[in-house]
Amino acid sequence: MQRFLAGHCRLGWMVLIPLASLADGGMTPQPVVKLGTCPSGYSTSGQYCIPGPRARLALEKRGRCPSAYGTSGAYCLAGSQARPALPKIGAACPSQWSTSGDYCLLNH
Repeated sequence: MQRFLAGHCRLGWMVLIPLASLADGGMTPQPVVKLGTCPSGYSTSGQYCIPGPRARLALEKRGRCPSAYGTSGAYCLAGSQARPALPKIGAACPSQWSTSGDYCLLNH
């Protein structure tokens, strides 16, 4: 049971760390899970797409991309005026975030 909980906690941190960087306003591209063709500016590495030196932040596309994001295959790519975004879960966004399609955008 301890081994299960230790693995479960590590997995939780792996999910929370990228979300925390978004909450801090970071727009640094990170590797994303490969869904078909990698987004523009990314290259394939196993089952992931790795950002290149000129890559923009990519999010898995869920419905409509948020404001200031464009579509690149199965991804939404941040434009020059993009704000940090999270996939919206449920009907409302967390405080300090506003709804944009199927996403929540960080308010400025």
